[in-house]
Amino acid sequence: MGRVVLRAGSVLDVRSGEVGPADVVIEGERIVAVGSGLDGDEVVDCADQLVVPGFIDCHTHVCLGQTIRNPFGLPRSVRPLSAVPVLRTLLQLGVTTIRDAWGADAGLRMAIERGWVAGPHVLISVRQVCTTGGIGDHWAPRVGAVDFFEDPSMPDPVFDGADAARAVVRRMVRAGADWIKATPSGSMTLGRGVHDVQFTPEEMAALVDEAARLGGRRVMVHAHGARAAESAARAGAGSIEHGTYLDEAAVGAMAEHGTWLVPTLSCTQTDPAGAPDGAAEAHRHAVRLAIDAGVPIAMGSDSPVRPYAEVLREIEHLSRCGLGPAGAFRAATHDAARLLGLADDRGEIAVGKRADLVLLAGTDLDPTDLDHRIRGVWHDGTRAR
Repeated sequence: MGRVVLRAGSVLDVRSGEVGPADVVIEGERIVAVGSGLDGDEVVDCADQLVVPGFIDCHTHVCLGQTIRNPFGLPRSVRPLSAVPVLRTLLQLGVTTIRDAWGADAGLRMAIERGWVAGPHVLISVRQVCTTGGIGDHWAPRVGAVDFFEDPSMPDPVFDGADAARAVVRRMVRAGADWIKATPSGSMTLGRGVHDVQFTPEEMAALVDEAARLGGRRVMVHAHGARAAESAARAGAGSIEHGTYLDEAAVGAMAEHGTWLVPTLSCTQTDPAGAPDGAAEAHRHAVRLAIDAGVPIAMGSDSPVRPYAEVLREIEHLSRCGLGPAGAFRAATHDAARLLGLADDRGEIAVGKRADLVLLAGTDLDPTDLDHRIRGVWHDGTRAR
């Protein structure tokens, strides 16, 4: 296979935040050289353009765009098939790895790995596990259980008690989960229970322990309220998702226990008027508290709460809420790879790393309107745009 050289670009070192001139050589799926005066079989002129690592979205739902709002009357096949154009959209926007925060099953991951469908690398969580009455417990007072998503590949996510918490982790792992998605607080979108703490400490600890016992898996925790986030951090959760109303005690526990924040700022910052009263300001405050406390932050969009095509707005929001441009790029690349346990393989432009690269018009780090700046995308060393 030939060597492709991206020549004379401005290359972002996401660890330092510095930009400098360099050639980048791709061979196969990997970056094999970074330097000056490099040659290849194919040359891509990158003058006056910025070369950055492929973006990583640590919180998205690629299968729920058509089914989450009104699943009545839809065949089950709509869920995975509706992801096909979503995956294409994300890849065209330079998103080369995603962690699906529930909705995608092992079949979707297989379809991408085998080349049946074009898209980013996918890590899956299968379902969002919850206690009775939680947001993963689909139920209506007139008819009872109305689980539109359950089939053998999408097992029952509801549990009560520590022993049942271990069992639900085993069900998700049996179905192929890379991460366990847990929901100890209510839903801001549904407008209920955002400050609830729906897991006992014993239940949360059991989820974390069982996930770790099964292949070193980790738990991602949907938590808007501070007390649910604090409890999850003290139990050893890998990441807090959203964290809209974090306070000093919560971010202190997260910093102490090495728990990441994936703030999904797009949910409140893209359309502040559409968020609950005070949520946009509270969310910004929470992220700044986390930054000041030293909590590591990774990018996640929570699409389709906002359209998939807006995924890169999350980098802009991270920048404005305290990370700055270089920090926001790092949160969307190297730090996201660290959270996902993939930093040895991707997330930066370095020899030996996976050739997931994005070419942007201009050489500045301004994260505004990134989608309009994209001039090229390479995924696993193959040009995708």
